[in-house]
Amino acid sequence: MLETVKYLIGSAGPSGFGSKSTAEQVTAACDLRSITAIITGATSGIGAETARVLAKHGARLVLPARSLKAAEDTKARILSECPDSEIIVMALDLSSLNSVRNFVAKFESLNLPLNLLINNAGKFAHEHAISEDGIEMTFATNYLGHFLLTKLLLKKMIETAKESGIQGRIVNVSSSIHGWFSGDIIWYLGEISRNKCHYDATRAYSLSKLANVLHTKELAQRLKQMEANVTINCVHPGIVRTRLTREREGLLTDMVFLMASKLLKTIPQAAATTCYVATHPRLLNVSGKYFADCNEASSTSKLGSSSTEAARLWSASEIMVSRDPKAVFDPLSATDYVVHKEYI
Repeated sequence: MLETVKYLIGSAGPSGFGSKSTAEQVTAACDLRSITAIITGATSGIGAETARVLAKHGARLVLPARSLKAAEDTKARILSECPDSEIIVMALDLSSLNSVRNFVAKFESLNLPLNLLINNAGKFAHEHAISEDGIEMTFATNYLGHFLLTKLLLKKMIETAKESGIQGRIVNVSSSIHGWFSGDIIWYLGEISRNKCHYDATRAYSLSKLANVLHTKELAQRLKQMEANVTINCVHPGIVRTRLTREREGLLTDMVFLMASKLLKTIPQAAATTCYVATHPRLLNVSGKYFADCNEASSTSKLGSSSTEAARLWSASEIMVSRDPKAVFDPLSATDYVVHKEYI
């Protein structure tokens, strides 16, 4: 009850910020003119506000998007406010592993540094669909594409941190809904990637967001072992009405959001935690944590806190993104759970 009251009134936590803080407020003291950032899902909602605020503080932005027109529109809006911003639009479909590889190859050809990677893009697939790589579409877009993107960009981030002396940061945008998932992660993914009758849109979405949490946990441990000057953290942006709900517009959706209006955040408030974790000086060397309302939170689920599940998912993910024709994702096979030691 107390936590709910604090949320509703926007009470500040240890960071000095709370649920009512905006992205502009948490970045007020930041100078990002030496920062190059990649932000996925920046064509609308939280991602677009994150991009706008980072550009306002001088960051060079790379905006990957499936719709180049939408990304160009975002770029134009930012430039109208911040005409000196450097913004690069590039093609990327996160549901396609080949598209992820092509994006990274083109980005590397630009010979730019990379200080900040914000894995923000999200999809809620109400209808069952399978990606071109044979993976359920929500999981492929929200998690697996970001897993491969991070994997392929990590070397550049480590090199940039070493050359610039500026600690690199990776931010995974998850959701508190990750705690709704229970059961065997790999088994359920295998079922919904094969069989439509097992598909539940909300459960599939919660699985993908749980995977973001586990990815954060496992990669933080690996970065520590590598002694890399790069951190990774996970955020819950809060409840906000964005384009994610566009397929369910109507009277019922309107009524639900009206009843929950006191719990909803504005988009500038929802982008605050991402911007805080991505930029604030007090988070130097902080890694593998989960943040909500601009403060570290301990509300990850039992599965989300499991090192065993994190390693298990990592192993399966390595197989799913592998180009080795002998590496076949089979959740019923024990070979899927052999942990790969190499990440780059």
